[in-house]
Amino acid sequence: MEDGQVTQRISAWLRALRVNQWTKNGIVFLAWFFAVADPSQAALARGIRPFILVAAMAVAFCFISSAFYLLNDVSDFEADRLHPIKRLRPVAAGLVSRIDAVRVALSLFAIALMFPCYLVFRHPDRTWGFAVILIYSVMQCAYSGFLKRLPYVDVVVIAAGFVLRAIAGAAAMNVRISPWLLACAFALSLFIALAKRRHEMAVAIESRAALKGYHPVALDVLMFASALATLVVYTWYTFSPETTARFGTRLLPLTAVFVALGLARYIRLVYSKADVGRPEKILLSDWPMWIILAGYGVSALLAVLLRYVVTISEVG
Repeated sequence: MEDGQVTQRISAWLRALRVNQWTKNGIVFLAWFFAVADPSQAALARGIRPFILVAAMAVAFCFISSAFYLLNDVSDFEADRLHPIKRLRPVAAGLVSRIDAVRVALSLFAIALMFPCYLVFRHPDRTWGFAVILIYSVMQCAYSGFLKRLPYVDVVVIAAGFVLRAIAGAAAMNVRISPWLLACAFALSLFIALAKRRHEMAVAIESRAALKGYHPVALDVLMFASALATLVVYTWYTFSPETTARFGTRLLPLTAVFVALGLARYIRLVYSKADVGRPEKILLSDWPMWIILAGYGVSALLAVLLRYVVTISEVG
């Protein structure tokens, strides 16, 4: 096989595995991010070992998600060939055979389960990490089998998958994660999934069975409702006495400004006919979204650091 053919084959497999969509599994780090800044849990989250455990869990989800991407492509082979964009996917285009896709998917699934098994073996008190990834896998099997054909149910399953990722990250370190953050993750994931369905209805309604059961007006209403729910839940979380007591700062509500800006930017992209059917592309290519995400990270970091500055000045 010539070098050019090898390169093309590798490129086809990377696209089939949806490596660019591994960014979605960044939500596994949600519990670590907030636990590091939480004095009551900092001892459990700080240091290289907790980070490695969370990173390994994120990698496990990357492999499992790629496995199910392959299985979905095999299952949706005929439908994807009718879609103007999805027909270019390696499996639909014939660049990756369906039998090879199934073999690689099963291999990835087996590899992905190695870390949760190790986690249970070394830390019997963290069985939730193994249980969550199994629940996620069963849910994805049901989604690939029949749930993806049910309108509105399909997007709820997608959003639930992100919540399970966040719980798995917390389980890997044995730290708690606020129910408010989980609710926010669910609402945000639901918003993005609904926006994707709206885009797909406009591009190729024949490409997905569930799309024929969606009503455009209902889809718009639910999309705005989920965006509003995301902002309300997150804002309530930052203002809650429990959050203020845990983080020792009243500045976290400032980060809600960037959450609102991010939601507004995404809605604008939806109605400007941007490719919201690929959320990971928006995160990687839209520079205003980059600025908003950077602003959120900086504001959250400053809110936590200022607490230490005030404490030091008071002691001094």
